[in-house]
Amino acid sequence: MRSVRARAALGATLVVAVALVAAGLAVLLVLRANLIDQADLQAEVVAREVAGELATGAPYREVEPDDEEDHPVQVVDEEDRVVLVSKELRAVTGTGASGVTPVPAASPSPGDDDGDDGGEEARPGRGQVSDDDPDFSDGTATVDRTTADYRFAAVEATTPEGVTLTVYAGAPLAAEQEAVDTVRGAMLTGLPVLLAVVAGVTWLVTRRALRPVEGIRREMAAITASEDLARRVPEPGSRDEIAALARTTNETLRVLEASVERQRRFVADASHELRSPIASLRTQLEVAEAHPELLDLPGAVADTVRLQALAADLLLLARLDAGEKPGGGTVELGALVREEVSQRTGDRTAVAVEVPEGGAFEVNGSRGQLSRVVGNLLDNAQRHAETDVAVSVAADGRGVRVEVRDDGAGVPEEERERIFERFVRLDDARSRDEGGAGLGLAIARDVAVRHGGTLTVHRAEGGGAAFRLRLPRAARRT
Repeated sequence: MRSVRARAALGATLVVAVALVAAGLAVLLVLRANLIDQADLQAEVVAREVAGELATGAPYREVEPDDEEDHPVQVVDEEDRVVLVSKELRAVTGTGASGVTPVPAASPSPGDDDGDDGGEEARPGRGQVSDDDPDFSDGTATVDRTTADYRFAAVEATTPEGVTLTVYAGAPLAAEQEAVDTVRGAMLTGLPVLLAVVAGVTWLVTRRALRPVEGIRREMAAITASEDLARRVPEPGSRDEIAALARTTNETLRVLEASVERQRRFVADASHELRSPIASLRTQLEVAEAHPELLDLPGAVADTVRLQALAADLLLLARLDAGEKPGGGTVELGALVREEVSQRTGDRTAVAVEVPEGGAFEVNGSRGQLSRVVGNLLDNAQRHAETDVAVSVAADGRGVRVEVRDDGAGVPEEERERIFERFVRLDDARSRDEGGAGLGLAIARDVAVRHGGTLTVHRAEGGGAAFRLRLPRAARRT
């Protein structure tokens, strides 16, 4: 069953069916218990009435329960011999004895003595009826050729002669059975109808609720077929989960479209940047082949170095885009900055280092990548500086700040974010750049972000640009 609508309808129907069956059984049990309690009460009343007459010493033949057709009575003595039954009782089960024929000789009835005074002197006193709760049992009785189920109550009574008798009085269960059967029949008839209604309503509601999902699916299939990432799935006006799914899908499409567009620009710009050094190098080699004396060896070397640096930048960006995570080592930024600056002897602009002695500026990450960030920032500062470049390392709250400053023209405020985009160079940078491809700052920011830090540009105090790299301080080991 692959349809969500079918599964939802089936699930709802099963849940409702289980709930209704459980509720129906509970109702039937409660109804039957209440009706049986009523039958118990009726049987107990009749049994105590008969027991009361016997306790007063009334002769057996004179004891006649009210409505004996509906409440059959059987009385047995201590030896389970029948001494009294209802007149119309023909058979009985579920009582102390199955007999329906009294045995008066086994226990003479009071009042049957032959004395002239009618037996008054034979009564030694008054009997009693037991106050204990009666025992109840289920059985059957045949009253005037009609057999039915009964609920019997057993009450003990003691006659004035000290004879202990047990009175069994029955109450019919026909009303209970009829009521239970009626309720059961109504439930069995109504349950399928109700389940059919539940299944139909669930199907329709689910179909209506999932209609936007089908629209999203069709549009996604069309986008996949056309490869047009500018298209968007329809967003329903509701505020439910499906609307959230549509908004998330469109957001994913927007991010994917931007990523693909950025990748296209990256490939186009990379092709353009690679074409120039390759063409220049080829031209120089072709000239050298025809006229060896005209070979510009330094120029060929410079173009080769530029090509090698560009290829390295492109490979690093590819690794970063692929989600390469920085290493888990610890790097001391102060020592890293000193080492990077020490390798720049003979550069056009000297670099002043401001690192406090004895400072601990450890961060977690890749030493090679962080060295690349510092190197790119220094390269950028030296290309744009007039006379001075300075780099400082200092604590910054819970992190470490590395700041690279130059005394150049600075970066216009409106361009301070755009310069971190790939292959972006401002107009003055294009005129003064000696081989930069516009990837250094982009690489620096990507590495900073992947290390949990930030890279921003501001105006230096004395003019020029100030690039600030902030990284979280490494956790101290205990």
